[in-house]
Amino acid sequence: MPSKPIPGSTGEVLTSLPSPYMPHPATGLLYLPRFLAKCRYVKAHGALPASYAKNFKRGLDRFLCLHLGIDPAAVEKIVFESATDAEVEEKLRALLPSDLRVHQWNRDLVQKGLTPAGQEFMKEALAAMGCADRVGQIRSVPDLIDFDEGRIE
Repeated sequence: MPSKPIPGSTGEVLTSLPSPYMPHPATGLLYLPRFLAKCRYVKAHGALPASYAKNFKRGLDRFLCLHLGIDPAAVEKIVFESATDAEVEEKLRALLPSDLRVHQWNRDLVQKGLTPAGQEFMKEALAAMGCADRVGQIRSVPDLIDFDEGRIE
């Protein structure tokens, strides 16, 4: 039977966040719903758990925003200042560039962690989770997130 992450090995796990593979309904951008959900969590709770706070507006959040040419803090501000999801979407439309290059971002996202350095990171992360046997099955950073949050058995 394949291993599962050692409970608590990555810190608190928020299973309520959407998968990094979930596309944003209005744009098709993968990962955007997750970044928005993290912003909403901070708005509602004041902060993310430490295991998520270390990469909030950094890591994949930042890579997405770099791709779009926007500041991650601007997305967080939109969520904080909006009363409804519809208002968030309206303000996002005004913030986002006209050419989202969706296919480029989506391809780049699903390949995060596939470089030789990325594969070394994946080996280390899986070993720290007690799952060294899953190297080769959990192939990318989005896979690692889904695995940690229980969406991959």
